[in-house]
Amino acid sequence: MRPLTARLLATPKEVPVLRHALREHVGAPCPDLELCVSELLSNVIRHLGEGTPVTVRVHGTSDGRTRIEVSDPDPRSWPVPRHAADQDEGGRGLELLAAVSQRWGVVRAPGGKTVWCELAGA
Repeated sequence: MRPLTARLLATPKEVPVLRHALREHVGAPCPDLELCVSELLSNVIRHLGEGTPVTVRVHGTSDGRTRIEVSDPDPRSWPVPRHAADQDEGGRGLELLAAVSQRWGVVRAPGGKTVWCELAGA
């Protein structure tokens, strides 16, 4: 997969724009990829606030996976999986990410962190 990098401000209107850009970049429907990017970007909006600057990277790995990375400037706000109750309207994003991806994690970096996940296929 050719690498894709997008620098943007995390806002709700950017989520569908980014999904469309991914479909165009891949050249085909990519629902799992779109879902993961949407969840990662939505988490930034929800937990750090609208307008947070982010960098989104999508690229192939040496072992044939597709890696999605969303970097933000807050090294302290760490994603924590929750177990949402049936009546909860939110709180399932990381569980969904874990179910769709082969693995995911967080890397702290100078001036921020990167939340990433990997999907089968590049």
